[in-house]
Amino acid sequence: MSASYENLLYELDAASGILTLTINRPSKLNALNAATIADIAAAMQQALDEPQVRGIIVTGSGEKAFVAGADIAELAALTPAQAARAAEHGQEAFCRIEESTKPVIAAVNGFALGGGCELAMACHMRVASENARFGQPEVNLGLLPGYGGTQRLPQLIGKGKAIELLLTADLVKADEALRLGLVNHVVPQAELLSFCQQLLGKILSKAPLAVGMVLECVNAHYAKNANGYETEAKAFGRAFESDDFKEGTTAFVEKRAAVFTGK
Repeated sequence: MSASYENLLYELDAASGILTLTINRPSKLNALNAATIADIAAAMQQALDEPQVRGIIVTGSGEKAFVAGADIAELAALTPAQAARAAEHGQEAFCRIEESTKPVIAAVNGFALGGGCELAMACHMRVASENARFGQPEVNLGLLPGYGGTQRLPQLIGKGKAIELLLTADLVKADEALRLGLVNHVVPQAELLSFCQQLLGKILSKAPLAVGMVLECVNAHYAKNANGYETEAKAFGRAFESDDFKEGTTAFVEKRAAVFTGK
């Protein structure tokens, strides 16, 4: 199953329920322009609305770049008010990824700079190829990250190191990103998608409602108007109402594999 977007490939494997979203502007190293941001927002909403989609991989076309940054030529033509709105649109699109109750893995296949790094950080997990490079180089242009980079980078690697990278515009190689906790795994590029599919497949073998609730509760810790502990307690109670809870506990007692239905 596939859908049509201007700058995005939407490819769903019906057997596994894994959707692959590929940023597809190879001539621009997959740089994010307004149309691509709109495609990401629309594709994520479609993925959330389609019950056939159980998990999502986000990657970039080609072997050089995941997303090499924002489209600088487009940005340079914006007024201050237009730039603020563009940042809000990018934040909204990336929050749609972060707040997804379906797991999302970034398969980072090359440069993830600026908006590309922000896109990867919005995903729940990141797997990098050995040639991947990460960075927020906006200060080199007299700018700062606008799609959530100043917020998510400290969450992932700590305030001090995040500020250093944001202010120096230094790039981080894949092995250093792993050490910092910016990525979960580093693998050869030829194995990147298959590794992400295997990791996502393992997650999708678990109870879907419980997986979604875990993501909801983790996000509540960082949300401005949410209490993470309260969210967790309420979700814990909701889990007890599910058929998956009954199936999981019954299967445990009967010493067999659980068959979850997401209900």
